[in-house]
Amino acid sequence: MKNKEINQNSTKVLLKRLVKKYVKKHYFKLFLALVCMVIVSASTAIHAWIMQPVLDEIFLEKNAQMLVILPIAILIISMSKGAASYFQSILMNFIGFRIVADVQSEMFRTIMKCDLSFFNETNSGTLISRFISDVGSLTRGVHNVLTNIVKDFLTIFFLISVMFYHDWKLALMAFVVFPISIFPIIRIGKRIRKISTQTQVGFGDLTSKLNQVFSAIKTIKSFNTQKYEEKNINFSIEKIFKLTYKSNKVSSVARPLMETLGGIAIASVIWIGGNQVITGETTPGTFFSFMTALIMAYQPVKSIASLNATLQTAMASAQRIFSIIDMCPEITDEKIIPNKNILNEKKKSIIFKNVSFRYKNSKNKILNNCSFIIPHGKKIALVGHSGAGKTTLLNLIPRFYQPQKGNIFLNDVDIKNIKISSLRNLISLVSQDIILFDGSIKYNIVYGTQSVSENKLKEICKNSGCEEFIRKFPNGINTEIGENGVKLSGGQRQRIAIARAFLKNSPFLLLDEATSALDSVSEEKIQKALKKLLVGKTSLVIAHRLSTINDADEIVVLEKGKILDRGSHEKLISRSGIYKNLYEIQFKVESDDKKVR
Repeated sequence: MKNKEINQNSTKVLLKRLVKKYVKKHYFKLFLALVCMVIVSASTAIHAWIMQPVLDEIFLEKNAQMLVILPIAILIISMSKGAASYFQSILMNFIGFRIVADVQSEMFRTIMKCDLSFFNETNSGTLISRFISDVGSLTRGVHNVLTNIVKDFLTIFFLISVMFYHDWKLALMAFVVFPISIFPIIRIGKRIRKISTQTQVGFGDLTSKLNQVFSAIKTIKSFNTQKYEEKNINFSIEKIFKLTYKSNKVSSVARPLMETLGGIAIASVIWIGGNQVITGETTPGTFFSFMTALIMAYQPVKSIASLNATLQTAMASAQRIFSIIDMCPEITDEKIIPNKNILNEKKKSIIFKNVSFRYKNSKNKILNNCSFIIPHGKKIALVGHSGAGKTTLLNLIPRFYQPQKGNIFLNDVDIKNIKISSLRNLISLVSQDIILFDGSIKYNIVYGTQSVSENKLKEICKNSGCEEFIRKFPNGINTEIGENGVKLSGGQRQRIAIARAFLKNSPFLLLDEATSALDSVSEEKIQKALKKLLVGKTSLVIAHRLSTINDADEIVVLEKGKILDRGSHEKLISRSGIYKNLYEIQFKVESDDKKVR
């Protein structure tokens, strides 16, 4: 992978990128939220300011008319502050959770474009952590900074110098109203708990789907279903977004409730305390001190000191997230040469010319200067000891990997000049690593296919050998098989993969140990089915049992990444020591198996 050059350690650059790409587009909601913040801060300041007329008009001038006007004014201000706080909260939470959904969608879209080597080098748990933990941390940090920095500075500016002692008797009287809030808060808490449970289920579902997608990336890329998986994942992301937004919307109801009750408490204290001042039961100074302290009790928690730490935590998450988003695949469609004829030609051959390849973390070449041809309609078999490079060579054809040297041609066109999706549509792959999804047997067989008739599906199940075990399940082809097909045997899973190849019916067939998990009886059935499938197709076969490739048009012997020999079974037995050794070992194993049975 190639990382786009960006100063990931610069808070300024990261913040600018976040605001420009994810925050700026919500400018109207941000403007409304800012207006609400101003109202909240102004209301707090007005509460402090209004003590002046309270002291002058009520305590000193004994103005009974103001004793009615001022409590009403404070109650209106408090209700306005509560409403502004509520709308500010839901607006900022909408933006925050929208950012989560947008970042996750972009991350997934980028990951679907990554080369297969990226998934070999990156732990799936790390990727899931980026989706859940880092995105959440990033959003919380940005949300807190955007919400608190303006409001807290304004509030602290007006109230920081107000430090007075309270009258404990008046305080007890003021807080009598707060037990009333317990009941609605408990009810709100129950609703939030219910929604949170659904949210956690949603996160679990998303994590499971992501884990399946990352584990099955080869299958997804082979069937060109990246767009389908994006849609499937985005469905779960949108579900979580709606639940989290709903949860915060419900929890935000507590804020106007508390503000209103606080307004009632302040208005009550003014009424009762003011009467005490008028009647001489308390001094104006004591009442003024209490009122100021009481108003301070409802100010926002001073969080300016912790904003930087919160911001830096968010930026650390942003750096890790952008390291994923900025990944660019090496295998791309950038050098496409328009050539529709090669896709429409009936006769297609694959040509390897001086191909060499090694993995990034490997010092030695896996393939070294390999050249051979897979002629149209022919069955070419690859044999060799474990680690010879057979599977690697096969994986170069659909461009899962890119050779460092040499070229692979489809007729006379380099496969690098063919659109990747078009190339993979020409190929059916049955790997030794069978990946199945958590769904029904039918879902797994028709995966990557838009539509298929019931008659066609039955024919495919019969030809692939799936019909035999499907009819044993009560729900038949609609039987749920669990994550990665845990409810099926190895042979059953293998036959489902072969059924996919039947359904895709591509002109090129790549078989990597396609019958390795089958017993002799099942393998014999599959081999008959594969013979039907191979008719008129160009195929490359890696065989676990050499007895299954006796009828190959040509057998290529691969050893330590080099092609040592090629020819028919009979010719190789007579002249290739490696092939003869492999055959004798295989023959001995099969003989021993027969003796055991």
